[in-house]
Order: sequence, then C-alpha cells, then structure tokens
Amino acid sequence: MEVVNHEYRIKTVLGRLEVIIDNENQRIGTDPDFDFKLSNAHKSRCLYELTMLFRDTDTREMAASYLEQLHGLKAKLDLNARRVEAHMRAVRAVTELLKNAAQNADDDGTYSQEQFLVRERK
Repeated sequence: MEVVNHEYRIKTVLGRLEVIIDNENQRIGTDPDFDFKLSNAHKSRCLYELTMLFRDTDTREMAASYLEQLHGLKAKLDLNARRVEAHMRAVRAVTELLKNAAQNADDDGTYSQEQFLVRERK
C-alpha cells in the first residue's frame, strides 16, 4: 500500500510541475501580469518535493511511466529555459533603453558635476 501511495505522490507532483511549466511557457511574453516570482516559487516547491520523493526511490526500479513523464517534462523545461532567457534579454534591452533615455533627458546642454570635475583636473 505504501508503494502505491509513494508512486501516486510522485505522479501527482510531476503532473503539478508539468502544469506550472505549461502555464509559464504559454504566458511568458504574452501576459504582462504574469508573476515570475510566484511561478518560480511553485516550480521550486515541486522540484524540492520530487527530490525528497525520488531520494527514496531506486532508479533501477523506477517505473517506465515516470521515465516517460520525466522525458516529456525535460523537453518542456528546455523550452522554458529558452523562453525565460529570451524574456530576460528583452528585459535587459528595455532597461538599457530606459537608462539611455533618462541620461539623454538629463543632458540639457549644461555641465554635470562629473563634467566639472573632469575639466578641473585637466
């Protein structure tokens, strides 16, 4: 009975993680209200639970259904990593644009304190 319960818990957590990853993959780049922090907390929790559950599982005896589900999950995680990286590159690009725009707005043709310091040293 305990083996069945353990297997059920593993399949449940794997399923929950798959739903979280699917949701994140679908919403990255399309939903401006998507909460990365919350999604990452959910993913971390599932990964922690899986670590604890698999800690007591002999990999040689791991059910084939776990392996199929894990391979599918790995593919989704690979896609997720690419999407998160693309999102982060976009965030960095927007941040750089905003920083440059703020600097240009501050540059109104007068000298800044830093420019005076450079001129005084010459």
